[in-house]
Amino acid sequence: MHLFDLQTLLAYAAAALVLVLLPGPGTAWIVGQSLAGGTRRGIQAGLGLETATLLHALAAGLGLSALLATSAMAFEFVKYLGAAYLVWLGIKAWRNGDGNTTPADPEAPKPRVSGRSVYLRSVVTGVLNPKVALFFLAFLPQFVHPERGWVWLQFLVLGALLAAIGFCNDLVLSFAAGRFGRRFAGGGGRWTQRVTGTLFIGLGLRLAMQQRG
Repeated sequence: MHLFDLQTLLAYAAAALVLVLLPGPGTAWIVGQSLAGGTRRGIQAGLGLETATLLHALAAGLGLSALLATSAMAFEFVKYLGAAYLVWLGIKAWRNGDGNTTPADPEAPKPRVSGRSVYLRSVVTGVLNPKVALFFLAFLPQFVHPERGWVWLQFLVLGALLAAIGFCNDLVLSFAAGRFGRRFAGGGGRWTQRVTGTLFIGLGLRLAMQQRG
């Protein structure tokens, strides 16, 4: 038994592409990481966000995401936890920027942030956004056919396709923002940190003000 037909997959891919190209918190996160650490760091952040996409798809398929849609308390808890995490990252970036009081040397090595750290922070950022879970409950079921069985697998396949499309977009954003960051690295290291911090704080405040409906 086939889980999907070609028409369903093409319709889903087209809709997913449009959604991926719309600017949102994920775009800001990738740009901020790429400005702070270059293209490679942006790519690592993209891998983390798309891993979170797969986790949300699996959770939706297993019915766990429905808890956020039906429980106001669960939604508020996850929302404020995610918002606090983003604001903390923003404040940390600002503090790093304030500590950069000497002129930046384009040839000097940047403070090293491990790829694992960037990846894990990006996974946490994606997972702690309850709007993503609700999005999966509203969007993916339109392309799932329960009569074909293996509903959780259908969710996971659709999530994987969305993650693949999203990662292609992440690559483009990382390359563009990474080159921009290197161009201004000669005198803007402190301001790069501050721009990154402002993006993170803005994302956190936006998440905190979002409503469940």
